[in-house]
Amino acid sequence: MQATPADPSTPDAFLTPVEHLFVRNHLGPPPELDASAWTLTVEGLVERPLWLDLAALRGLARRRLTAFHECFGNPSRPDVPTRAVANLEWSGVALADVLDLAAPRPQARHIWFEGADRGSYAGEGGLRYLKDLPLEQARDEVLLADTVNGEPLPRRHGFPLRAVAPRLFATNSVKWLTRVVLSERRPEHLFTTRLYTRVPPGGGAARPVREVDVNSKLLGPRDGQRVTAGTHELTGRAWSYEPVVAVEVAVDDDGWRPTLLQPRGPGPVWQRFALPCRLSPGPHRIRCRATDARGRVQPPSGARNAVHAVEVVAV
Repeated sequence: MQATPADPSTPDAFLTPVEHLFVRNHLGPPPELDASAWTLTVEGLVERPLWLDLAALRGLARRRLTAFHECFGNPSRPDVPTRAVANLEWSGVALADVLDLAAPRPQARHIWFEGADRGSYAGEGGLRYLKDLPLEQARDEVLLADTVNGEPLPRRHGFPLRAVAPRLFATNSVKWLTRVVLSERRPEHLFTTRLYTRVPPGGGAARPVREVDVNSKLLGPRDGQRVTAGTHELTGRAWSYEPVVAVEVAVDDDGWRPTLLQPRGPGPVWQRFALPCRLSPGPHRIRCRATDARGRVQPPSGARNAVHAVEVVAV
């Protein structure tokens, strides 16, 4: 997996500037696609296979979606935190509208999304990037997006079209989308059944990486920052598959204190939290942890969504 550029600290703004959005490429440089020649095929268990160009797609009803967007991290190290996250406004067409044109057959249970990127990964060559979702879940939630934050998709983020699967890890939001297949089964593939799987807490069979974990990130002050001693507003963002209902902050050895948390509202966006706090001269360790509506709490350590901590010096 290539990551360029290095992830900057996410700005404390509701929408993340596209230039600060993380980049993840599994199979080499982004493909160079000619928008005038590009098509999306919809095939498999459908009554009416489709070959749609951009003009045909843009002739369908337009939808907007504002949602957080989180990278799962290195699939070979599923317990290592990355906290690469953004909040973005996408626009495009609902996958459901495209499926209505294709008319899925009753036996279709899964939908495969294939990107135009090709290459090698983990010692396996001749790969294409492929992900799958349960058909009904994808029909209800997935957007086929051609813009981000009001501008055409940049090449590095999936031009000319990508899938956006809100509340799911970004590995499921396939970039450079060229092919959609409806099937009665899941595909056997490196990125579907061998990587991007994990064993749930308590054990059991490995499951595909889909629903995001409850998580939070301190954004101000930044890790390693020198600040003036005195009162500061400790701020950050929290997100989860379900709405986040509480975020707590701890400074040094003090106990956890509740923050002022903005509600999520109807859309799957990240939520700002803030806490005024006086920092005396010297070094300080600041931590945050979130709780979601399902009752899940960030673990203290040993997980990809472990409690986030920053260290600052007040002078």
